Amino acid sequence: MSAARSLDPTRWLVLPMLQVLAATLLFGIPLRLWGLQLPEPIFAMPAVFAWAVIRPSVLAPMGILILGLFLDLFWGGSLGFWPLCLLIAYGILLAGRNMMAGQSRVMLWIWYGMVTAIAQLSGYLFVMLDNRAMPSLVSVGWQYLATLVLFPFAYRLIDLFEDADVRFR
Repeated sequence: MSAARSLDPTRWLVLPMLQVLAATLLFGIPLRLWGLQLPEPIFAMPAVFAWAVIRPSVLAPMGILILGLFLDLFWGGSLGFWPLCLLIAYGILLAGRNMMAGQSRVMLWIWYGMVTAIAQLSGYLFVMLDNRAMPSLVSVGWQYLATLVLFPFAYRLIDLFEDADVRFR
């Protein structure tokens, strides 16, 4: 276990936000290999998960709102779609935060998978209501699996800052 770092908002909020933005831009390049396009995981999900586990804060929902609006603008979706999906996930994570404290890596991955599924299901329902048509379940499934694989990034962020603020433990 690494030594805990201070909870400077620049280090636990701004830097992960910039990394999410860069990864989204990188994976948004219309590059095809053997006819296949790069997956479109929700890179903001590991940050949302880690921020809820690390510390309840007023800054994290603002960061989630900014990331969600960026995703909406970048992917050309309805404005407010991704912020709503990500804030639903964040709210659920905050409600279950005490149950996640001190859990093993596998249990946190299970929590991450459940909350990612809820965010994806919310998004699926919102798109279905907005377009009056069902999105492709295969596409949503691949996006879910691609996002699920990103858990180690959330765990690394949690490991870096989890013990930095003992007021919330």
